[in-house]
Amino acid sequence: MSKTSRTSITVPAQAKKGSIIEIRAIAQHDMESGFRYTESGKLIPRDIIRVFTCTYNNVEVFKADFYAGIGANPLIIFTTLAVESGELEFKWVGDDGYEAVNRARITVS
Repeated sequence: MSKTSRTSITVPAQAKKGSIIEIRAIAQHDMESGFRYTESGKLIPRDIIRVFTCTYNNVEVFKADFYAGIGANPLIIFTTLAVESGELEFKWVGDDGYEAVNRARITVS
């Protein structure tokens, strides 16, 4: 598992029904492409976040697949419609058993 891993999300606490909301999610993760070598010539194993998903009241509203070219600490910015009050769940899954989950509530009026 990654030596460093911290996630953060930014979601508005309230929104009007039908409005577009911006969501930001970041994972501080020591990404390793699997293409680098140590000073002694040993291959450093790949350790990246592979998939990020966001569900809104258990409905997937955003998904991103990542590959070896992804940089460290990926920042994801996307929008969705505020349809009803509820919970957003953010999930990062990666190599070597890495998994992180955050949740946020939104009130829609």
